[in-house]
Amino acid sequence: MYISSDFSRLEINLGGCLENYRYFRSKLEASTKLLVLVKANAYGHGAVQFASLMEEAGADYLAVAYPIEGIELRQAGIKSPIMVLTAGTDSFEQIVNYGLEPGIPNMYSLKILCDVLEKRGLKGFPIHIKLDTGMHRLGFMTEELPELMDFLKTCTAVTVKSVYSHLAAADDASCDDFTLGQIALYKENADKLTEALGYKPLYHVLNSAGIERFPQYQFDMVRLGIGIYGVSAIPGNKLAPVASFKCKILQIKTLKPGDGTIGYGRHGKIAPEGTVIATIPVGYADGVDRHLSCGKGHFMVNGHKVPTIGNICMDMCMLDVTGLDVKVGDTVTIFGEDPTITDLAEVLGTIPYEILTSVPRRIERIIVK
Repeated sequence: MYISSDFSRLEINLGGCLENYRYFRSKLEASTKLLVLVKANAYGHGAVQFASLMEEAGADYLAVAYPIEGIELRQAGIKSPIMVLTAGTDSFEQIVNYGLEPGIPNMYSLKILCDVLEKRGLKGFPIHIKLDTGMHRLGFMTEELPELMDFLKTCTAVTVKSVYSHLAAADDASCDDFTLGQIALYKENADKLTEALGYKPLYHVLNSAGIERFPQYQFDMVRLGIGIYGVSAIPGNKLAPVASFKCKILQIKTLKPGDGTIGYGRHGKIAPEGTVIATIPVGYADGVDRHLSCGKGHFMVNGHKVPTIGNICMDMCMLDVTGLDVKVGDTVTIFGEDPTITDLAEVLGTIPYEILTSVPRRIERIIVK
């Protein structure tokens, strides 16, 4: 029996990140602006670290979901324009204080913001108008545009920095007619709004999948999300993996048939010839989904994919390393080049986004070159 004290980390590959950035940038005209999404802790990669990388790479805009995420970036010294996609209505004072730019999806939000700005005597504060073109989550519907246009004509407290919408299925070729319909409706309604304003805001509708599959509709800016983190919408197109979730073996045990079972619920069975297990310091509290228990998940150690054995615990799990040359302190890859986040997502019947964003902040993020 051997015990080690090494723990886990999420390695962020700087080279892979920049390679993906250049790939998407290559699909754009030189004049097209690039917004990078760093919401949800930069899709699990570490918001401050990743925002700094994107700022250095030349991203024109960053975007977060909630005001608190943007405030974190400002407090860390991020200077780039930051769009808040889900600004709500209770944080407009902080949004103003920290120089964030809210997405506005309805008249209710717009009127509250304008009231805050007018009380502070502010003029021309940058906002981003969200249009609903078929996602039906947030945004102004076509029939709501007249009221919006009339209000904006008289409100000097704000300046519309951009008009945007979100594509519901840009990654699905079977939905291309729907996607093209969304883009057409977006352009029609954005043009109406521009005419009413008397000046031209930035237009943006493409997400990562849209950049790859519909670059002819890049307009003035595009929003790069999951693509920068290494997931492509084009089958067979392998982007550079950016995040690798790794840990080290804490302990190795050689168990004999008479030693009983392994883990909670006694679901880990010892083979008749005996079983060698390696315990690692990651569990479902670290984003290693419990549904990967009992051999459904396979992780890489010393060039071999090894299965989980027994139930995954909150902070640990066990691997069956029978017959392999492994030792305490050897590195285990939960996901990275192999297995990939896509591999794990397929096993779990989910999407790579969920795998990435499930890795909590207690896992240290380390940038590697």
